[in-house]
Amino acid sequence: MVKLNGADVIVVGSGFFGLTIAERISSELGKSVLVLEKRNHIGGNAYSYKDDATGVEVHKYGSHLFHTNNEKVWKYVNKFSHFNNYQHRVLAIAHGQYLNLPINLQTISNVFGKIFTPQEAKKFFEGLSREVIEENLEARALNLVGKELYEILIKGYTEKQWGTSTTDLPASIINRLPVRNNLDSRYFTDLYQGLPIEGYSDLFGKMIDSKNITVELNIDFFSVKEFIESDQLVVYTGPLDRFFNYKHGVLGWRTVDFEFQTIPLDDFQGNAVINYCDREVPYTRIHEFFHLHPERTKKFGKTIIAKEYSRVALEGDEPYYPINSKSDRDKLLKYREEKIPENYFLGGRLGTYKYLDMHMAIASALSLYETKISRWFED
Repeated sequence: MVKLNGADVIVVGSGFFGLTIAERISSELGKSVLVLEKRNHIGGNAYSYKDDATGVEVHKYGSHLFHTNNEKVWKYVNKFSHFNNYQHRVLAIAHGQYLNLPINLQTISNVFGKIFTPQEAKKFFEGLSREVIEENLEARALNLVGKELYEILIKGYTEKQWGTSTTDLPASIINRLPVRNNLDSRYFTDLYQGLPIEGYSDLFGKMIDSKNITVELNIDFFSVKEFIESDQLVVYTGPLDRFFNYKHGVLGWRTVDFEFQTIPLDDFQGNAVINYCDREVPYTRIHEFFHLHPERTKKFGKTIIAKEYSRVALEGDEPYYPINSKSDRDKLLKYREEKIPENYFLGGRLGTYKYLDMHMAIASALSLYETKISRWFED
């Protein structure tokens, strides 16, 4: 392994946050950067690869859809890749029928068996009871979409995803689900949307294509931490609780397992992602990856799918979603009060115990670089 004392900066983790930091330090400051990654690939959960047998770009950790309204972030990622014009649309299978997600005019028309106009849909949602205190997800969902839509589309799926009753989940979780009075079926309405034409791995490779950047895979930061010098800058994007040796307890995460299959069909489900909302179906959704790249031609007669199963993250699992229970929030406050060495910066999804979309991770990294890291070298 490259000697730690040969680098000006050590970046722990190679997700979007860590690689953005590494790229900026290298290209803007000309400093040497050593990226330490515990997995056998860069890119974190956004990692994708081309399957030679089918020509399909497979997202190893589930479909990652790039979308943002942040022009600065969009211009930044376009330095390293052209993007296609894919706009994400999700379907749900619930109670024996296909339904649009997010909930829109067609969704409610299908559920209630009549055609709603935009004005009628607006009146319907505005007429729902607002008297219930929104103390949990169920109460918030009932106020937002009503009993029928909640029970068909939200309750079963959410309880599978989080492994607990919706009455025990915070109301804020449901805020990520849009509700519309029109026929717009796009999941995101951001100005900029798409996927890297050559895949995420190609984009990541271009971000670190510099003589100043060295990447070491299959390295646990904590096995080499003792060799770091006080004049080396460290940007840590690993788990916050592990950084402090779990002194205030373990922070809770949900993880997901994927069951990949190569299917002898041209098209298995007709859409990139379909949610399975019924509680008795064990998986939460199925991904079919070739739909993410309509500009590509895959090999005839084969497609790749992945069934997604949600569960509590155990030691050694890849964390996806912070559970953010009251106990977790209490621990988080204690961790945030801890003092960190002057040559360390913590960031990213794991390092802050926050769910960050890709564009949010990049924006956060750019901000950290501009406001703090670039100034660290001014002396």
